Amino acid sequence: MKISKVSIITVCYNASDVISKCLHSVQEQVVDHVTVEHIVIDGGSNDGTLEIVQAHNSPDHLVSEKDNGLYDAMNKGLGKATGDVIGFLNSDDVYADPNVISDVVSAFKTSNAQAVFGDLVVFDPKEGHIVRRWKAGPEGDFKNGWMPPHPSLFVRKSVFEQHGGFNLKFKFAADYEWMIRSLYTENLALTYLPKTLVKMRAGGLSNASLRNRLKAHFEDYSAWKVNGKTPYPWTVFLKPLRKITQFIK
Repeated sequence: MKISKVSIITVCYNASDVISKCLHSVQEQVVDHVTVEHIVIDGGSNDGTLEIVQAHNSPDHLVSEKDNGLYDAMNKGLGKATGDVIGFLNSDDVYADPNVISDVVSAFKTSNAQAVFGDLVVFDPKEGHIVRRWKAGPEGDFKNGWMPPHPSLFVRKSVFEQHGGFNLKFKFAADYEWMIRSLYTENLALTYLPKTLVKMRAGGLSNASLRNRLKAHFEDYSAWKVNGKTPYPWTVFLKPLRKITQFIK
C-alpha cells in the first residue's frame, strides 16, 4: 500500500510551556514524497497555548473546544486525519530526531505491517536526564504483559476505520483497550523499528497518584473483559512490573 501522507495527532490543554517544542519536532520531520499532516486538538486552553500554536504557522488542523478528556480529544483528531498512517504525539513529547517519520514510512513500505512501533525514552524535564528506557521490541505477548508504547506506535488508517477509535468508558487505559481490540484480537501484523522514536516527559495521568495507578490496573483487566478475552491470572500484574527493567541503565 502506497503511503502519501502521515497524520500526527497532538492533544493539548494549557500546554504553553511545552507545546512549542512539540510543534517544532513535527515541523522538522523530513520525509521524501510524503506529506506530514499535523492535527492539534486543544481542550479550550486559556494560558496562551493557542497563541503559541498560531505563531508557529501550524498545524494543518486546529480545533479548540471543551472535550470529555484525553481520549475524546484523540477521537476528534482521528475524525480529522486524512493520512494513510496515523500516529499520536503528546503535547509534552518530541520525536527523537528529524528522521523518525521517514524511518517509520520505510518500515511500512518494506513490510506488510498494519502497524509499526519503536522504542521510547522518558526524561526528567527539570534535570534533563533520561530516567526510563522503554525497549519495546521485538513484538511480545500481550498476555504476558507486553504492549508497544502508544506514542511510538504508528497505525494504518484502515485499522481505525475497521475497529473504531478509543472507548470513552476507559479514562486511563483506552489506548490499551484499543490495542487489545485491534492489534491483539485481530492478530495484526506488526513491525518493530529498533530505535528510539519518542522522548517523553516523566509524568502522565495514570501515574499521577497511587489511586490513579489502581484505577488504571482495574481498567487493564476490564480491557480484556469487554473484548471477550481472558488474560492469564498474572497478565495485568506483569504489565506494570515490566516497567522495572526500564529504569535499569
